[in-house]
Amino acid sequence: MRNVFLFIRRYKTFFTFLLLQVVSLWFLYNYNKFHRAKFLGVANEMTGRINTQYNKVEDYFVLREENRRVHRMNDSLLNLLPQNFVRADTSVQLVQDSVLFDTSGNFRRYYFRPAGVVYNTVNSQKNYIQLNRGLNHGIKDNMAVLSSDGSAVGVVVGVSPNFCQVMSLLHVQQKVNVSLKKSGDFGTIEWDGKDPRLLTLRGIPKSIEIKTGDTVLTSTYSFNFPPGKLVGTIAEVVTDKSTNFYVLRVKPGARFYNLQQVFVVENLQYTEQTALNLESRKRIEDPKKNPK
Repeated sequence: MRNVFLFIRRYKTFFTFLLLQVVSLWFLYNYNKFHRAKFLGVANEMTGRINTQYNKVEDYFVLREENRRVHRMNDSLLNLLPQNFVRADTSVQLVQDSVLFDTSGNFRRYYFRPAGVVYNTVNSQKNYIQLNRGLNHGIKDNMAVLSSDGSAVGVVVGVSPNFCQVMSLLHVQQKVNVSLKKSGDFGTIEWDGKDPRLLTLRGIPKSIEIKTGDTVLTSTYSFNFPPGKLVGTIAEVVTDKSTNFYVLRVKPGARFYNLQQVFVVENLQYTEQTALNLESRKRIEDPKKNPK
């Protein structure tokens, strides 16, 4: 306490000057309209700039919650897209009341669920992504996963009550049926386990004119992914002299290095499609059941 008084005593002249300066400025701005207007203008400018910087800091800390809110809104809008519905042929079959229809009489085929990424790898040859949604949220094996902008990410391969494991497109065992947006030709996209910035597209014949920048989409042949979703763009065209097909390098549309929010897409007809495919293959290809 003694040091405080000594400090004040030593600098009493300076403090007296500051006090008189404040008083003089108060008189100046309080009794002079011109100076008061100028002072208020400067004060408002400074306050505005301080508030702007404060809002930027505040927005940064609430950005994650804002992203979640926008993601939930996008989820609702995606479920209303007409591509998720197909028209039922009621002339040859009964229509069940349990099927979800839109106002045009089309029944829902794809359903989108929002999810957040809690784990993700890109540096291994077998990369997986873990999401904070599981059996309790309606997630099942073989559901497709899209990024927040609708680009293909992977397929669900494991589910627990509250989480699910996704096999990323950056997995050497992952193969997805895709098509070229420009020509509609089909092929299969996979990853060679080397550069996570490039996928490999095979099965496109050399008779097709292909340029770098062409868009690659999910195809109608896929049981998991809804058709027409972005997979990537052609980054390099390689001519394989040993075959009549291209080897195309594709830049993924999804940002695997920064995945935060995704959509899990359920094909409501997946069980019927896969069951029919399996039954047909077994009946035709099993020689014991099909004696000649």
